[in-house]
Amino acid sequence: MNILSLLPLSLLYPIAALGYYLVYYIFPYRKHIVRENLVNSFPEKSKSEIIWLEKKFFRYLCDLIVEILKMASISKSELQRRVKFTNLDQVERYFSEGKSVLACTGHYGNWELCMLALGTYLSAPEYVIYKPLNNQIFGNWFYKIRTRFGNHFISMRQTLRAIASTRNEATMFCFAGDQTPVGSEAHYWINFMNQSTPVLLGLEKIAMQTNRPVFYFSTRIIKRGYYEVDCIPLCLDPKSTQEYQITNMQFAFLENILKQEPAYWLWSHRRWKHKQHNAG
Repeated sequence: MNILSLLPLSLLYPIAALGYYLVYYIFPYRKHIVRENLVNSFPEKSKSEIIWLEKKFFRYLCDLIVEILKMASISKSELQRRVKFTNLDQVERYFSEGKSVLACTGHYGNWELCMLALGTYLSAPEYVIYKPLNNQIFGNWFYKIRTRFGNHFISMRQTLRAIASTRNEATMFCFAGDQTPVGSEAHYWINFMNQSTPVLLGLEKIAMQTNRPVFYFSTRIIKRGYYEVDCIPLCLDPKSTQEYQITNMQFAFLENILKQEPAYWLWSHRRWKHKQHNAG
């Protein structure tokens, strides 16, 4: 993988195109999960529209894989050329006052490349909350490329400890809140993409306890391999909110993005594997 990453993306994208035909037509990868998720999320779409969207997703998924592969060797200058941020000055104002912020996003676009790039723009340390992979060898390789430019990756179970240990410095803690809770932690359900959906509450709980402002990082695909990420204030005074309000706002924001341009979300994830009547 490290050797392949040395190839320019102009040569990796043809590999991605070949990969699309393999994973869509020859050795289907979670195709039934993608189809089910799309049908349930967009009941108003016809079968032909769903198939078109499904194919667009798989094409992008293969691009995403080679772009992540490229992260192992991408230079800082190329990274910043491919990922631009707008309105980061809103976050930097808090850093200049010695204050910390929280950030959230979804598994939309190339969230990995954007998180890698974000650390090169910020004046304060970036801590990304993640769920460790089951495959330790691949997990170690992935951890190395994710932290190449100084980002810190913290496992979900170590989040509170990391926040406590950095409480005297300005930081940004980043959450991808659209992951699926394990069954025993599915305590709060919302209507998301026309389906009853269990959601994680970690971001909201930390925001309300610390009163750190919350920003949503909204990704837009400019063209193949190029992204623009807008830093949008989601909640600047968490202690003034009601329970679940921040969580509801976060998912309402993501749902609006998916309704506008759905193909770039991770539809192959079994996001709705838990059913509410089995919760608890």
